[in-house]
Amino acid sequence: MTTSTKTRTPAIFVDRDGTIMQDVDYCSDPQEVKIFPGVPEALRRLKSNGFKLIIITNQSGIGRGFFTIKQYRAVEAEVLQQLGDGLIDATYFCPDIPGQHSSCRKPAPGMILQATGEHQIDLSRSFFIGDKEIDAECGRNAGVRTIRVQTGFQPDTADSIADWVAVDLIQAAKIILDHANE
Repeated sequence: MTTSTKTRTPAIFVDRDGTIMQDVDYCSDPQEVKIFPGVPEALRRLKSNGFKLIIITNQSGIGRGFFTIKQYRAVEAEVLQQLGDGLIDATYFCPDIPGQHSSCRKPAPGMILQATGEHQIDLSRSFFIGDKEIDAECGRNAGVRTIRVQTGFQPDTADSIADWVAVDLIQAAKIILDHANE
């Protein structure tokens, strides 16, 4: 039996490094976690408007041997703590390195598709926010609307395939709330 779209919930899939927090290249130390100003409030606004919030993050530092899953989990716990208890519904990470076949490494939609099944997500009403073009490609590959933010290492969005470009996650949240019912 499949869940009807009436019981499915829209989600905001959001990249972590460069989108929610400053990208520090292979973050393995919770002390390096610096959430961008205004992000917790913007995410709370989205959640209060009925969206599930799901982090989707490539973590090739694990596959490259730069840090362990235990170190990743310590950083993840710090991110969740700084954002606020109970704000994020789920986090998915892919440890695969670039260049190897992977169904989860963005731009592949594997993490979004897994989350969709596990959290009864309605992709037709969902969005992906990320700072890299692979985030926009991932969202597009999963069939969700995409917003590219300019807060990461790749701020040039001139040729982006994203549906919208935003200065930061705060502006992205406003775009979502303005277009959620389209």
